[in-house]
Amino acid sequence: MAEDINGQRRRFIGAAVMTIAAAQLGMTGSGQAQSNEKAATVLPEIKPGTNASFGAPKQVDAGVLNVGYAEAGPAGGPLVILLHGWPYDIHSFAEVAPLLASKGYRVIVPYLRGHGTTRFLSDESPRNGQPAALAVDTIALMDALKVEKAILAGFDWGARNAAVVAALWPERCKALVSVSGYLIGSQEANKSPLPPKAELEWWYQFYFATERGRAGYEKYRRDFNRLIWRLASPKWNFDDATFERTAASFDNPDHVQIVIHNYRWRLGLAEGEAKYDELEKRLAAAPVIAVPTITLEGDANGAPHPDAGAYARKFSGKYAHRVVKGGVGHNLPQEAPREFAQAVIEVDGF
Repeated sequence: MAEDINGQRRRFIGAAVMTIAAAQLGMTGSGQAQSNEKAATVLPEIKPGTNASFGAPKQVDAGVLNVGYAEAGPAGGPLVILLHGWPYDIHSFAEVAPLLASKGYRVIVPYLRGHGTTRFLSDESPRNGQPAALAVDTIALMDALKVEKAILAGFDWGARNAAVVAALWPERCKALVSVSGYLIGSQEANKSPLPPKAELEWWYQFYFATERGRAGYEKYRRDFNRLIWRLASPKWNFDDATFERTAASFDNPDHVQIVIHNYRWRLGLAEGEAKYDELEKRLAAAPVIAVPTITLEGDANGAPHPDAGAYARKFSGKYAHRVVKGGVGHNLPQEAPREFAQAVIEVDGF
């Protein structure tokens, strides 16, 4: 994968190169000064796995959910919302959150619907995993917490979620950090077949399309998700305790339904909710994201992901792309927490 969307090589080595990056992005005047000030915040080295737990989650009613979330940092600090993907949970940010909190940020890390302690308020609510629904969950959480604007940062489902919010509600998103870039899609776009090798990488999507796949995921969800971790991050030597800490989130009573619906919806095999039709129509047009953005990619990401050059033009604001080296896979914030946190601080200075 190209290390820079303009074909120029940029390495993610922190603050030392920020002045050069700013010049390449066209930052001048006060914007340049602010960027350099943020870049001067050099984070300490941290060993992944240092923080064992967030402690007991907080809970808040937000939209159709009672959302479980972790919180760190001063109450009055600028807000960062960290969004996890599948099959992961809030512990992907166990080291990122305290790093940001130490620099004065208020950090919120919610469990997505179908994960951890997040629950539907009504038994009648559809267990819907479509992207627009997850994005509305994020807006509802911000409303419940009385937050007007936040930096959004995520990976996997969380990166898509953050990008959707940034595209549809830019007034609520101060800046964006997205692993694997622009992940907004649609049912219509997913009708187009991919080359065989690319289709092979999505094997689980087709497995989930069958009743056998649903039953298999229900029965073997821990084994299944451990396999996904190993395939998506082939050089990440996580231990059993690290996996089991997150695997508890898969015991959520809605987990299987949300996951299966998400992938079936993508293939047009399951309906969404009519109340999200207008949002999905807007997303199907592949809207440009105008908020300041840094996209990240691990140099050993084993999950399906687009090449950085394929999505560069989808970001019309101040933008940079970073490749994080050292055998870093799909779960980038947990595998490289310092680099992920540094990206949040940098994009806040754009």
